Amino acid sequence: MTASVFVVDDHPVVRDGVTLLLQSDPTLRIIGSAESGRAAIERITQLKPDLVLLDLRLPDMLAPEVIAELRKVHPPGKIVVFTAHADHHGITTSLEAGANGALVKDVAGTDLMAALRQVLRGERVIDPRIAPHHAQRSEALARSGLTRREYEVLRHAAQGRTNPEIAESTGLTRNTVKTYLQSALHKLGARNRVEAIGKASEAGLL
Repeated sequence: MTASVFVVDDHPVVRDGVTLLLQSDPTLRIIGSAESGRAAIERITQLKPDLVLLDLRLPDMLAPEVIAELRKVHPPGKIVVFTAHADHHGITTSLEAGANGALVKDVAGTDLMAALRQVLRGERVIDPRIAPHHAQRSEALARSGLTRREYEVLRHAAQGRTNPEIAESTGLTRNTVKTYLQSALHKLGARNRVEAIGKASEAGLL
């Protein structure tokens, strides 16, 4: 039985490379691609692929935001994040948001296909090079006492977003964003968001 795959990456070379690679596997079939988060959500809503290979860094949205939307529009679809950097902070957040796996882009072709087949079978696959970083970040989050939502809001703040922008990205109200941010500041022992970002970075959270 052939599984349908949709590729989301803003680099044509990556999209073309993955397409060529998967053509050699009769059990996997590329049914479409997109170069941005919004375009991906729109097309995946219509195409309903079995698996989505999602670049961690897109021009318009963060991967965890795309994953959260895809979980609403196409819940059964498997999602694997694809990154050039094994230590990227967005990997842990993507896995927490509902990704079924995470791979580094220089993974060997046969390993990529094997990993995708594992995910399609219902397994969770994390590249061995990512696993230690993922574990460290999870431990740091547990030590900090921050909830997932507090961490998410703080991460957006670290990217320079204002409270209204964070509210729009997360689907929370502005007041709720403010509450989460104040709670995060309190837990980190910080007086303002700049200090909180600094402390979170020192703690290995950002």
